[in-house]
Amino acid sequence: MWRFGLLFFRYLKYLELITLRLSMRIPYQEFQQEGEVLHFCHANGYPPGTYRILLEDISTKFHVFAMHMRPLWHSSSPVELEDWRPLAIDLSNFLDEHNLHNLVGTGHSMGATTTLRLALMQPERFRALVLIDPVLFPPRFCIVWDYIYRLGFGHKLHPLVSGARRRKRSFQSQEAMFKNYRYKKVFRNLSDDVLRDYVDSLASVRLDSCVELSYTPEWEAQIYVTGVRADMEIWRNLSSLKRPLMIIRGAKSNTFWEKTGKIIRNHLPDAKIFSVRGATHLVPLEKPKEVSNLIFKFLQSI
Repeated sequence: MWRFGLLFFRYLKYLELITLRLSMRIPYQEFQQEGEVLHFCHANGYPPGTYRILLEDISTKFHVFAMHMRPLWHSSSPVELEDWRPLAIDLSNFLDEHNLHNLVGTGHSMGATTTLRLALMQPERFRALVLIDPVLFPPRFCIVWDYIYRLGFGHKLHPLVSGARRRKRSFQSQEAMFKNYRYKKVFRNLSDDVLRDYVDSLASVRLDSCVELSYTPEWEAQIYVTGVRADMEIWRNLSSLKRPLMIIRGAKSNTFWEKTGKIIRNHLPDAKIFSVRGATHLVPLEKPKEVSNLIFKFLQSI
């Protein structure tokens, strides 16, 4: 009898989740409200507000939308995600909510890969793509990682998972959070203004006036281990992409390798790939002005 009660309870929770999802509109930020539409998809652990300087610059010429991806939704759970395909469906649903078509699709890291996946699923959705240091590894890497994940070793073997899980979750204030991050190696190339935007977008104020992460370590870790798993479908379909494509990578990136760029050019000889000197995977945060200038030049040329 208790098993029936447990199953019934799970069924009610499932119905509650479905009802909430159907009634929810995906949250987003908007920069400028005139001109051609450009949509920006953020990276794992970096909410849209982190990119304020970049997006405000882009919004001098474009109407910029930046949806909050699934880890920033209050109704979402990381255990639901087994690969990144649902993220592309989320993006499609958001664009449908705002009746956005034939737009410029761009994004950073996870957001860049999500944008590319949707462009392959719905070729008519975008008129051009700008991918900033996408999480895209060579095909053999994708096959090996999917095998590792299926064997249950993903969380143990991914080099970034343990660090994500150990992240400090709460701080006495946003200023304390800023001071803690200021000396982290990963943020060493970020200006104070960009780092403060990151803190402001990530900090959620509690009732006791302390702040905690709005993007949880559990979500960050789950995004890491499920990335790449379904990317063989990207490689299989990449040659079918007919829209102009530019990829901007950090010259010191450990996420989008030069080797990956060469494989992309084998599929898409006309793709533009630029390396930003001195930049890492966080190139849009480290070099926002240089990135926006590259975007403008590319879009003006097509």
